[in-house]
Amino acid sequence: MLSGEPDDRESPLHIHLGQVMSRGEKMEFTIQKSIELGVSLITPLFSERCGVKLDAERLQKKIQQWQKIAIAACEQSGRNVVPEIRPAMQLEAWCAEQDSGLKLNLHPRASASINTLPLPVERIRLLIGPEGGLSAEEIAMTAQYQFTDILLGPRVLRTETTALTAITALQVRFGDLG
Repeated sequence: MLSGEPDDRESPLHIHLGQVMSRGEKMEFTIQKSIELGVSLITPLFSERCGVKLDAERLQKKIQQWQKIAIAACEQSGRNVVPEIRPAMQLEAWCAEQDSGLKLNLHPRASASINTLPLPVERIRLLIGPEGGLSAEEIAMTAQYQFTDILLGPRVLRTETTALTAITALQVRFGDLG
């Protein structure tokens, strides 16, 4: 490699994070750290228990702010590609999108874990719910769209901790960490 060429620091694992929006700086923290950990794409989501209520103008400003956070996170971690922060959408619309990757929904009562997922995996669509979790109807809906419920462990985690823990575990198992 020539000294003028940048190192490729992109993960071989493509993770599309669907994160139900959280209040305050929690969403910013989740975006920043997820990108540092190698997430490829982030879609902010609205769900039944989403505590965030923004009008269209404020939401657009938030998306722009989050994209700036994404750029800064890439600079911090030495990434070559800045992940897109997509426009916010409803949970069901996101779940219904076509994707060839493995679809995962973190659920505290699931029986499967990341370690039980089959190898190899190159693409993952990762759903992280709000504080309080997804409603029973939303969990049933994710199953209709072929999402696999997985468990991270015995403790209930806050939404921002859940996202980062899951991304790290996925990168260790299928990506470039560890």
